Amino acid sequence: MEPFKLERWFAEFEFRVPNLLCCSDCETHTIGQILELDTSGAWPGQALASFLSLPLSYTEAPGGASLRQEIATLYTNVDPQHVLVTAGAEEAIYLFFHALLQKGDSVLVHYPCYQSLFQVARSIGCDVVKWETTIETKWALDLKKLRQILEYRKSISKPIKCIVINCPHNPTGYSLPPKKLAKLIRIAARYDIYILADEVYRMLEWNDESRLSPVSDLYPKGVSVGVMSKSLGLAGVRIGWLASQDSDILRRAATLKDYTTICSSAPSEFLSEIALKNREKILKRNLEIVQRNLALLDQFFARYSHIVEWVPPVSGPVAFPRIKFESIAPEHRAQFEPDPTQTAQPHRMEQFCRGLVKSKGLLLLPGTCFDLPADDKTNKETDNGSGTMTPTTAPSYGDHFRLGFGRADLPALLPLLGAYLDEITTSHQ
Repeated sequence: MEPFKLERWFAEFEFRVPNLLCCSDCETHTIGQILELDTSGAWPGQALASFLSLPLSYTEAPGGASLRQEIATLYTNVDPQHVLVTAGAEEAIYLFFHALLQKGDSVLVHYPCYQSLFQVARSIGCDVVKWETTIETKWALDLKKLRQILEYRKSISKPIKCIVINCPHNPTGYSLPPKKLAKLIRIAARYDIYILADEVYRMLEWNDESRLSPVSDLYPKGVSVGVMSKSLGLAGVRIGWLASQDSDILRRAATLKDYTTICSSAPSEFLSEIALKNREKILKRNLEIVQRNLALLDQFFARYSHIVEWVPPVSGPVAFPRIKFESIAPEHRAQFEPDPTQTAQPHRMEQFCRGLVKSKGLLLLPGTCFDLPADDKTNKETDNGSGTMTPTTAPSYGDHFRLGFGRADLPALLPLLGAYLDEITTSHQ
């Protein structure tokens, strides 16, 4: 498998840079704060006593019954028997693809995206077709383009077996309007295609009208990925899940899980169940942080519009601005540009981010973490209007950076980014 570029970036910097402005999760809680949410007894009573007396033994392979019961309350048409608990969303994605796909199958992926949403399928030997979005269209998914791709792949006897979507979207903050999702599902049903919906930012929509129903509720061949890490901010418990009305795909995933993690951590399941029972309190706090930070970001990027292109996100805690490198002062621009005498050099956005770490101790995630290699052969075709497909150049996301605004420290970190932008756009000539 190819190196996971995002995770390799975090492995290099996350725990040695003091200030992180690129994380995709929300503000977290301590174990004590989660236990305090349990109203079944007077704190520090029943919850703490139960936690301290918890046996550190194996748990049920599909997830504890009471945890799956609580997860099922997030859905309307999914019962606890149709939930498979996993080690975070990463294992859920891995198990689903290996349960569904075989070498030679074709997958259509909402792009840009978290790398495992296409890389796992590629490692199996599948064709990965990118359903690309751009900042120019405010990251919107094009259903006309979807139909063209599906018809073309059918015509060459390489039909799409699964559509992968992520809403609210990482890294752009885009989300399908509910009516558009309904149309997408009708299209998938017409072609008898599975939909894998990465819904890890669900419940972090900014209003009820924009909140999407889970794909697993809406479509028999829909599979939802959920996790404790993102909207609830509890990445440390490492609990995720698959939810679907399709019993067979879950059975196959559960069989594969016997070769990966077997079962989850008992303390993690215990804490996750308490958090899910009290999710409204956690989500209320996290939404307040997100909305407060978003207002600051709108003001900040209005001030720096000469160097940063900003499309405000519509849901979730992340955004994907673009640096206008042509606006950097000439005497500073050279440090970001490649040296023609050297090979295999970092992209200019990686240089930008490394310079920010060195100058201000502040970490961003370069858009190159969402780009495929220059020689990649993954779907570089588009419909030419005549029913056939012709080669095209895939958009590059290299000049973008992911920005996370789900944590409480953003107001203290924005001035660091502002100071760096001021430095590189101020000419001293």
